[in-house]
Amino acid sequence: MSKGLLLARKPFVIEGGLISTEPRINDRITAAEVRLVGPDGEQIGIVRVAEALRLAQDVGLDLVEIAPAARPPVAKVMDYGKWRYETAQKARESRRNQTNTIIKEMKLRPKIDAHDYETKKGHIVRFLRGGDKVKITIMFRGREQSRPELGFNLLNKLAEDVAEDGIVEFAPKQDGRNMIMVLAPTRKKSEAKIEAKAEKERKAAERSADHEAEQKQHAESRAHAAERIKRKRGPADNMDPDIDL
Repeated sequence: MSKGLLLARKPFVIEGGLISTEPRINDRITAAEVRLVGPDGEQIGIVRVAEALRLAQDVGLDLVEIAPAARPPVAKVMDYGKWRYETAQKARESRRNQTNTIIKEMKLRPKIDAHDYETKKGHIVRFLRGGDKVKITIMFRGREQSRPELGFNLLNKLAEDVAEDGIVEFAPKQDGRNMIMVLAPTRKKSEAKIEAKAEKERKAAERSADHEAEQKQHAESRAHAAERIKRKRGPADNMDPDIDL
């Protein structure tokens, strides 16, 4: 049984009164009776709270009100301290697995040259493969503003060129002097992270294998060199220099 078996949980005070930040446990349960669930999930039935508390104390556990809105409330016999710890662990794991989608931005001119186009397209593909959305902005200047079809055609071409990695989430639209389109990745950021991690591990394994092969080759080369030197040495080279021949 946790240390606070018969102690009240501390309420959290805010303006307007008190609210419960945790479920009621043990003698803080105000209902006269509860629908009791045993420590292994077995349904015991409706019992008075005093009886439920006695059953929890007999097995060294807590009585926790898990469904206060039910009639009567549902209470379970459990290790409250362990339950809180496991709940906190699950919450941390859930937050760790959450991914925030970042919107990258790429700006182009309607008359961009082929080299610059390929360079910026490469950046866009990299962003999409990383699981991020990309906002593409076509910037019009001077007389270019009278030729919106240039930006529209360019954005459509770009969408086709990166179709394997991204889809059009926000179709090309004129926005003042600019034209905007938003691309979304074809896969989730979490999937991209997993794949990137696997690729990183694969490259690390390849580098390790190459290093081991190189070390082995060097060792073999040294062994061959030592063998050649040994064969070239004459009989006298192996004798004690103080011995007269």
